[in-house]
Amino acid sequence: MPAAPTLTHTAVGPTTTLARFVAHLEFDDIPAATRERAKNILLDTLASALAGRFGDESKQIRALAETLGRSDEATLITGGGASLAGAALLNAYLVTAVTVCDVHRATLFHTTPQVIPPALAIAERVGASGRSLLTAIVAGLEVSVRVAVGTNYPEFRRRGWHSPGVVGPFGGAAATGKLLGLDAERQRNAFALAGSQSAGTFAHWGTPTIKFHQCRASLSGVMAGVLAEQGFRASPEILAHEDGGIFRTYSDGGRADLVIAGLGDTWTLEQIALRRWPAASSLQAMITALFALLDAHAFQAGDVAKVAVALSKTVYDMHGTLAWNDKFKALLSAPYITAIVLHDRHCWLEQFQPARYQDPAVDAFARERVTIALDPGLDGNAVRLEVTLRDGRIFRDERSEARGDPGDPLTRADIVAKLHQAGDAALPPAALERLVDGVDRIEHLADVREWIAILRNVAA
Repeated sequence: MPAAPTLTHTAVGPTTTLARFVAHLEFDDIPAATRERAKNILLDTLASALAGRFGDESKQIRALAETLGRSDEATLITGGGASLAGAALLNAYLVTAVTVCDVHRATLFHTTPQVIPPALAIAERVGASGRSLLTAIVAGLEVSVRVAVGTNYPEFRRRGWHSPGVVGPFGGAAATGKLLGLDAERQRNAFALAGSQSAGTFAHWGTPTIKFHQCRASLSGVMAGVLAEQGFRASPEILAHEDGGIFRTYSDGGRADLVIAGLGDTWTLEQIALRRWPAASSLQAMITALFALLDAHAFQAGDVAKVAVALSKTVYDMHGTLAWNDKFKALLSAPYITAIVLHDRHCWLEQFQPARYQDPAVDAFARERVTIALDPGLDGNAVRLEVTLRDGRIFRDERSEARGDPGDPLTRADIVAKLHQAGDAALPPAALERLVDGVDRIEHLADVREWIAILRNVAA
């Protein structure tokens, strides 16, 4: 008989440590600043999902969600209700549908689609308090980022894996398990069940399936938590197991030490960036720089002779030469986004409609006056811009951080403005105010169901 496979960190592995952290986490354990950060992330997620009702594929995902159950027990962020599974799936897709949700830049990981839709659906089912909901969201976000960092992302990415699909189920399982009151052993099983559903590769880049990874991971997290609640058993170590553990299978063994380093003292969720504009997360610094030049200098698109944009190899390979012949590709295309920002001095959903990306003047500007180049000296999302006007003046900007990154975070007022951009046509002003007020006062809500129900009245 062959020997049983051994475990890395056999005594107490990172999976057990994370499970204990989630099971024992209390609202009062979370620093006030971290709670406020989580509130901002929650509000931003609602704004992103309201914008997502304009996603080209959102109706297709809604049709899929309807096949998973005919009940309406869980609120859909864009109105009405669905089954628990359907809401977890569709709400997650809505969050990411128009590429305006969060990102953890170091691991190119969008955390919120996999964490907040499961948390909302389970909280509504059990009638959770606001304190319980926010604690679950913090648990899900923190676990997500830590597992993502533990993958040793450069090697993980080199192998073609997409972090939301692989890592996302762990965040959903953490949020679900916390709201269901799982003890540490059952939470550990939830994580192992989440890991058994980890999947998603960059083979789908440029197609809607890259976003499907997020909504499928959300549903996977819910299934993992609900099944673990029933006492279903799984591996005691899914992350660092030598035979099929996530870190060894998807990477080079990963960094289990980073998963648990400073756990409960250092809050890695604070490194999550929020997007101000509906465009690729890797192009947010470029958009920030473009608006900085427009704000600093009085010029119009007609004044521009040429624009030179330099990007790092990673960003250039993903966005530098992408065509803009549909909405999703336009949201990811550096040439098109440069052209439309300079033309419209605005960057929201209307800039990515066919009327704009098929406009002959914008198209010609992007093809003839915008040059996107790879600069080996730039790292990450850094960008270097040079705009040359017809009169010979040259304006430059260079930056490595975007508006919304941890070093230049969106304020609550910025996020409320984003919510209004996304939701003014969907909800009356009083309802939007109640939605914001509910987030501001979430720790005082005895039952979140009435607050969540505001979203049932979103207009199509």
